[in-house]
Amino acid sequence: VNLFKHVRTHVNDRFKLRRFELQFRLGPSLQGRRVMVHTNYPLEGQQFIRNNFRVLVWNYPTGREDDSDKFCSLDLKIAGSYQYYFGYGDTERSGGGYFVVDPVLRVGADNHILPLDCITIQTYLSKCLGHLDDWPDRLGVAKESGYTMIHFTPLQTLGESRSCYSLADQLSFNPEFSPVGQSYSWADVGALVEKLKKEWNMLCITDVVYNHTAANSVWIREHPECGYNLVNSPHLRPAWVLDRAVWHLTTRVAEGRYKDKGLPADITNESHLNAIRSVLWQDVYPQIKLWEFFQVKVEDAVEQFRILLRNGTKPDHSKTGGKKGLKIIQDPQYRRYGNTVDMDSALETFVPHSSSPQHIEECCGWLRQKLNELNDEQHHIIHQHQEQAANCIVGNVVYERLADHGPKLGPVNRKNPLVTRYFTYPYQDMTLEQEMQLLDQPDKTCHFLAHNGWVMGDDPLRNFAEPGSNVYLRRELICWGDSVKLRYGSGPEDCPYLWAHMQKYTEITAKYFHGVRLDNCHSTPLHVAEAMLDAARAVRPNLYVIAELFTGSELIDNVFVNRLGISSLIREAMSAGDSHEEGRLVYRYGGEPVGAFVQPSLRPLMPSIAHAMFLDVTHDNECPIQLRSALDSLPSSAIVSMACCATGSTRGYDELVPHQISVVKEERFYPKWNPSAPPTSTGEVGFQTGIIAGKRALNNLHQELAAQGFIQVYVDQVDADIVAVTRHCPSTHQSVVAVCRTAFWNPKTHQYNTNVPPMFIPGKIEEVVLEARTVERSAGKYKKDDNYINGMPEYTVEIKEHISLEESTVVKKAGVTSKGRSEFVQEITFQKLTPGSIIAFRVSLDPKAQTLVGVLRYYLSQFSPKYRRGSVADENPPEALQKPLAQLMSKLTLADLNVLLFRCDAEEQEDGGGCYSIPGWETFKYAGLQGLMSVFADIRPNNDLGHPVCSNLRQGDWLIDFVSNRLIHKEGPLAQVGEWLGAMFNYLKHIPRYLVPCYFDAILVSTYTTALDATYKLMSSFVQNGSSFVRHLALGSVQMCGVGRFPALPPLSMKLEDVPYRISPITGQKEQCCVSLAAGLPHFSSGIFRCWGRDTFIALRGLMLLTGRHTEARCVFVLKKLFLSPWFNDYATHVPNGHEILHCPVTRMYPTDDCEPCKPGEVEQPLYDIIQEALQRHLEGISFRERNAGPKIDMNMRDEGFSVVAKADPATGFVSGGNRFNCGTWMDKMGESERARNKGISTPQDCSPMMELKYTETQLFPLLQVKSCLSRTPSGTSSCSSAFEAGFWVSGDPNDPNEKHPDLVHKKGIYKDSYGASSPWCDYQLRPNFTIAMVVAPELFTVERAWKALEVAEKKLLGPLGMKTLDPDDMVYCGVYDNALDNDNYNLAKGFNYHQGPEWLWPVGYFLRAKLYFAKKLGEEPYARTVTLVKNVLSRHYTHLEKSPWKGLPELTNENGQYCPFSCETQAWSLATVMEVLYDL
Repeated sequence: VNLFKHVRTHVNDRFKLRRFELQFRLGPSLQGRRVMVHTNYPLEGQQFIRNNFRVLVWNYPTGREDDSDKFCSLDLKIAGSYQYYFGYGDTERSGGGYFVVDPVLRVGADNHILPLDCITIQTYLSKCLGHLDDWPDRLGVAKESGYTMIHFTPLQTLGESRSCYSLADQLSFNPEFSPVGQSYSWADVGALVEKLKKEWNMLCITDVVYNHTAANSVWIREHPECGYNLVNSPHLRPAWVLDRAVWHLTTRVAEGRYKDKGLPADITNESHLNAIRSVLWQDVYPQIKLWEFFQVKVEDAVEQFRILLRNGTKPDHSKTGGKKGLKIIQDPQYRRYGNTVDMDSALETFVPHSSSPQHIEECCGWLRQKLNELNDEQHHIIHQHQEQAANCIVGNVVYERLADHGPKLGPVNRKNPLVTRYFTYPYQDMTLEQEMQLLDQPDKTCHFLAHNGWVMGDDPLRNFAEPGSNVYLRRELICWGDSVKLRYGSGPEDCPYLWAHMQKYTEITAKYFHGVRLDNCHSTPLHVAEAMLDAARAVRPNLYVIAELFTGSELIDNVFVNRLGISSLIREAMSAGDSHEEGRLVYRYGGEPVGAFVQPSLRPLMPSIAHAMFLDVTHDNECPIQLRSALDSLPSSAIVSMACCATGSTRGYDELVPHQISVVKEERFYPKWNPSAPPTSTGEVGFQTGIIAGKRALNNLHQELAAQGFIQVYVDQVDADIVAVTRHCPSTHQSVVAVCRTAFWNPKTHQYNTNVPPMFIPGKIEEVVLEARTVERSAGKYKKDDNYINGMPEYTVEIKEHISLEESTVVKKAGVTSKGRSEFVQEITFQKLTPGSIIAFRVSLDPKAQTLVGVLRYYLSQFSPKYRRGSVADENPPEALQKPLAQLMSKLTLADLNVLLFRCDAEEQEDGGGCYSIPGWETFKYAGLQGLMSVFADIRPNNDLGHPVCSNLRQGDWLIDFVSNRLIHKEGPLAQVGEWLGAMFNYLKHIPRYLVPCYFDAILVSTYTTALDATYKLMSSFVQNGSSFVRHLALGSVQMCGVGRFPALPPLSMKLEDVPYRISPITGQKEQCCVSLAAGLPHFSSGIFRCWGRDTFIALRGLMLLTGRHTEARCVFVLKKLFLSPWFNDYATHVPNGHEILHCPVTRMYPTDDCEPCKPGEVEQPLYDIIQEALQRHLEGISFRERNAGPKIDMNMRDEGFSVVAKADPATGFVSGGNRFNCGTWMDKMGESERARNKGISTPQDCSPMMELKYTETQLFPLLQVKSCLSRTPSGTSSCSSAFEAGFWVSGDPNDPNEKHPDLVHKKGIYKDSYGASSPWCDYQLRPNFTIAMVVAPELFTVERAWKALEVAEKKLLGPLGMKTLDPDDMVYCGVYDNALDNDNYNLAKGFNYHQGPEWLWPVGYFLRAKLYFAKKLGEEPYARTVTLVKNVLSRHYTHLEKSPWKGLPELTNENGQYCPFSCETQAWSLATVMEVLYDL
């Protein structure tokens, strides 16, 4: 199932509200099947329930049940994560997925929209805000700094650790926010949040913490089942034992009891670490004997086994399956030596020779030996776990006590233990031995709760506390000792209190806040977060959800995003190690490339990464000043602010706080806002503080760029420290270019390059939006304040906003240069772009170019409203553009449209031209628009601006001129279209070259779609009202039918009406210009190879009659004498008064067999006379030698091949003739290899081929009635019908009286391919030709036999696109056609196997039509199955047709649908016969 999105834009107040329609369309493998799509997206007005799915209704745009076009859709208005799945037949779920609908956020008294890309967020540690009354003064810093969203850490009552994320009570508002005498509630917070939204235009979000609760939470003591304890999670018992042993080791180390063993309380060096390992292995592990939890008590198991043997017990084979082997069964309660073995497996494996005591004891000995081996294996596994545990303990000690970047905890003591405890222990310490006895007391062990934490490199989709994980035993958890990990189970029924408690917590949060941040999202069970967010969205439908994921995989990130409906994923600039990486992240996290193509409103969903919230630093990570320098804060913020996504920071960053503001230890308050606060103030901040003034300007700029549609991004790494980021608006073509000089290293200790390279900015610089430099000032050095979180006073920002280039102090000089005729560049030389500086330029196109782009957009707006913004009316429009293009196109004929849209290289060369070729790349498939459209179909959706075609367009006007000049040189309406394009291109040539590809494509798409509209208006209602598939195939008519420079066919009678004429480009004289139908492109497109009578009459119904090209079809009929084919009846049927063609005058070039060619009009006869003569001669038999026989007309044919004899058998009506040296039917290939000795040889034709019988039955005898003067009568019809089954049906019955060669039958239930061949085995070859006769003369066949033969053909011959031309079981079958191969292989050399296996497409049409015809005869159920088959088969053709750069179906493929390089890429009869199937459907 393919997903498409349809974008509809509604203007809503200040911003555009984009609504999306999601469409589901069938992929090829599902077409023809009864597919049902289910979704849990609710109907409008209904509540969302995750497990409630409904079936979507299919829409049929054409009014017909056509699988290529049908779709079901959803109008996406409700934010959240939704599922869909689809199934067919008896399978309800064959596949499915998720789709996420973004929330619509609104702010202000007018409730206007805040787009997600406009968000600038600032994080606050809530506990540092003080009383609720003081919050507006402290939050005012965010408002005045230009932020649009505030993120609060949890506002609930905190646990003992005072960590912002260790919550003691999820339901209560933290009482410390209320001053004495007050008791604020959630309603008071909600009132403040609403005030900020309406008055400050700011939204507020807060965290939800689902994964853990504070260890001192009252409710967890009352409901210990909500955590992982030793009762509900007995697999943790060994880990708890180890944890207690390590705790007792801590107390002994703290008391100095291991000092003699080299392990003092103050651990400071490597030897102390080695001592820890020694103590663990020598003292701790031997004491606790963890392996006993995983071993079997051998003697008990042996005794049980002995008793069973003595009692004669036999194994239960239903349990063992007769397989021998023994495994330990883990005790679910994890008791020491509690493990067992399966006695049935033991009895199956160890069988005594007899029931004697001696043999029983011998058998028990075998078991004892095996159990000891298994125990040893368990011991080894535990040894590995203990090794990892020792490594993790030592690694933890290294970080906490030795590492420079660690907390340096100092000596081991109870407050700062050797390592953090993994489990709560709410009792007084005892000896380790006494504590072990508690394991048998469930009322105690239920309170031993596992702490939460995170596991480096672990699978985030796995719960590390569940059975099967050894994280706690191996000490791999980086533990948060203040929190208890919550145990939800698989659903509310597993822990009702916890689910209800957390749902209420969620609903409170959603009621009062506009969004949530999912804390520790990667470790939160997905089904829990999913359910909680469903509850939140029930309260607030447009809930904004953000999360920070540490999965290490974008694929896994997407699992969380899709299932939870995460609106924005938090990304951090601090993850970049240098400025180059920081710039790359800007490009990665949002926006299109500058000069991107305009995408259609309805388009396939393309892969993309999750929407980003790009922060300069997150609140729980290290301070950038400590890792980089204070000077880098401003330029890195500027780089982040230029990203085309949500952005933000954390409070303290802008004030240059030079340390991490700890979420655990920080207790000071944030300073309040005072615009005139002095630099030295610690309790207040203002515009002079840190980089606040710069951040305000950057935040305002970020919002402006997002709101005004600056969605295109370009990042330029100017040098090692300078990054230039361009944001570009594709409508107005304004740009903002921010040049940022980073300072990852402190300038006082690092030498920066003093030579700043100049910059070249294309266009006209309108203003300097802002320039800012971080500079030092005399305001004293930083000193950490005791009461307020203060920053570094010694730095501030010098900033200027909205100044002219001349007023800039950063720019030294600006000069204007010209790059070609259409691109003006300003060279910028810097003088004060010091480390820590930024400058942003607002750039427009050169005034002339800006006007020309506006005019281009004005003319393009006639095709799409997307171009209205930025358009400028043309004051003096050129004459060529004064009429709408659709009006010019309406004058074109289908022959004109062949020139406009198609024409391959060989066709163009006849006119003295050719297709456009790009050096170093390739030549376009067509000179017409389709050649370009096929290439841009791949370039456009991927915005592949580096493609050679785009490079060619940027480098020069060659391709542009080719497109228009090729048409201008034509006559009439085509030249007018060329002049229209030329006038548009005149504007295009004078805009900046980087914009040429996207506007060239826009002109191209507009012209192409208008041309298609004009094409379909000239065709039949079948095409006009048809599906996309029908229309694609109908274009094959335009593709194949054209008029060349040289007439491809002799002239028609001058007396014939409605024949088109032109002035010959060669002689200057008036001449006929009838279209001719090419057999295929590119090989059969020009000269003598263009028109093939057989190909023409097979393709004519599908490409000309069904498309409504009746007059042109008449001309082709008369010219090619197709009245002798069964397709004459089609003409008479489809064309009104079609029988009147019989009276058309026909010019005879050779009125007698041996005359010289006559001049046009010299000898003419009515068509019915020629029919009379031709039929008379064929009935009597013909025998002749071809004119000019010899190598001049065929260099490979032997002399015998030029003599032709053909006749009709009066007894059977069968037509026969030909010889093995002549090609009599379509399935012949003249041998060409002297080396392989097949030159001049073809397949035998001295027989009655199946192909020829359709003439006899459906054409020959009905046409005899045209004149009554023929000697024979239509009674021949019955003779052919009665003889057919007798002569052609292969029953497989050796006693069949009609079977002359039963020994040659190797496929029964088929029809012979020929009758009476000189090599009789050829008659019995299975080929697809009988399906053609079935369509043209179905009355020859009995229904049951026909159906059986079709089933054999389906099984043996039907390929992905074509039909095998020979049974793959045949000894000469070869499915790979290689016309260039010349070897000794008679059957292969020089492509002799052309029809000996390769899969030809045109017979598929007849096979499918035959299936439909006979299925209908069999009844409704077979017919319904057949329709499914037909649609499924044709879906592959539709897929190929859509993807093919030729926009056609090939002549043939190699075996199993493989590409054949020697095939025509698009073939007339391939397209036509598929079209006929769709017509039958």
